[in-house]
This record gives sequence, C-alpha cells and structure tokens, in this order.
Amino acid sequence: MTRSVTARLVFCALLWAPAECEPQAGQQMPAQPEIKAAPETPIAVKKEELGQPAWNPGWDKVMEEAPPPEMLSPRVAKDVKPFCPRFNSLGDGDKRAFWAYFFQALSGAEAGLTPTANTRHTEPEVAVKDTVSRRMVRSEGLLQLTYMDTQRYGCDFDWDNDKQLEEKDPAKTILQPKNNLLCGVKILTKQLIDQKEPLLTRSSYWSTLRPRKPGYSVFIKQMANVPSVCRLPKSLNQAPTDRAAAAPVSEPLPKPSADHK
Repeated sequence: MTRSVTARLVFCALLWAPAECEPQAGQQMPAQPEIKAAPETPIAVKKEELGQPAWNPGWDKVMEEAPPPEMLSPRVAKDVKPFCPRFNSLGDGDKRAFWAYFFQALSGAEAGLTPTANTRHTEPEVAVKDTVSRRMVRSEGLLQLTYMDTQRYGCDFDWDNDKQLEEKDPAKTILQPKNNLLCGVKILTKQLIDQKEPLLTRSSYWSTLRPRKPGYSVFIKQMANVPSVCRLPKSLNQAPTDRAAAAPVSEPLPKPSADHK
C-alpha cells in the first residue's frame, strides 16, 4: 500500500469525509480479512443470564484480524482437529471465526472473561520474579499474561506506565483487552508455528491447555460450542478427546487460573 493511500485511510478514520475516502484512479484499498461472527462460549452465556459483563463482540473482530497466515494453514489442522475436524476445508473467514472462539474459550478458562483479572502465584514452581516488573509474577488480564511477555514474545505492555496505576485499573496496558489478546496470538503462534509444539501439551504457556492439569477440563467445557462449520456431519462426529467436555455447564463460573505458567 502506498503512503498516499495510508494517509487517506488515516484521514478517513479521523474525519467522516465520504468524498475524500473514495479510492482514486489507480489506487487500491487494502484487502480486509473476511469477518464472521463467532458463537458464545458457555461461560459467556451464563454470565449474560446473570446480568454480568461477558465477552465483548468487538474482541472477536480483534482476534479474527490477528492470526498470521500460518495460523490459517494446513500446518495447524492436526492441532485443532479435536475441536474443528473440518478446519482444513474451511475458508479463511471460518478459520478466523474458529480462532476467535478459541481465544474466547481460553479467556473463559483462564480469567472468567474478566479483563481485569489478576492472580498472584504462590506455588514454588511458578512463584518467580518477573524480569520486567521486578516483583513476584502476577498473571493478568483476559489471558492471564505477565510483563515478562514483552521480552519473550514482543507484547505491547508498558510497565513504566502501568506501575503508576492501581492494580486493577483497566487503563493498564496489560489489562487492555486488545493488547492482552494480541499478545496471546503471538504466544500461541510461537508455540504452534515456531516451536512446532502441539496445541494441547504439558509445555504450553497456559496450564488450561495442559492435559491432566486441573484447568484443562474447564477449557474443554468452554470449547463445547465451536462454530458449527467446524463439525463433521452428525453421523461422523466423534466424542471429544476429554470426557470432561460432556459435563454439564451449570457450574460456578471459572475463576482466574491459579495453576499457570
């Protein structure tokens, strides 16, 4: 995209000026990824029934635009097969909707869909010092991330700014949903693409993606409502890989995962 087109897009974003926003001869507007609505996870439905803040649909748009091409490629089809057997045959829009749903489910298992969730770990294996904040590690936000992730994954968290704010101030960069979710995409991309690790593995960043860990069953339950296009025809459907997926949803809402990194 040329600099002139970029400048025009910025202008259009700041001022509503239809005439100026029309592409000029010879200019092409950048292609936008196809966006499809992702379903709600069981916890989102439950929270809405209770009149509590749940998953913001705007976060789906963030997550559908975020995955790099590799996350839409056949390279990840085997990893997501337990949840989306038809992933390889789907169009990019449906693949992006799957990933939006996946991160909603992960957030439900990790933080109960609460953007300001904050967990301090006391277990010896995870109670370490954050190399950025220089304090004991806290897992924060929708995906329960840390300030160290700025160094490890290039996430957009600003400790110098955040240390001046209250612990659960939504203005903190690590608690802002977009920053937190985009960091999660970077972490999972590194796991699946760069490190060639499975989606569900005992070495995953998130304990909720580690089979046999307590939080894993919570994540499996949240994956019960994946986009319908993911599923095989009913006669070919297989049971989920974890029996916990069949458990009823009418349980207390998940709390931020304490068994984490």
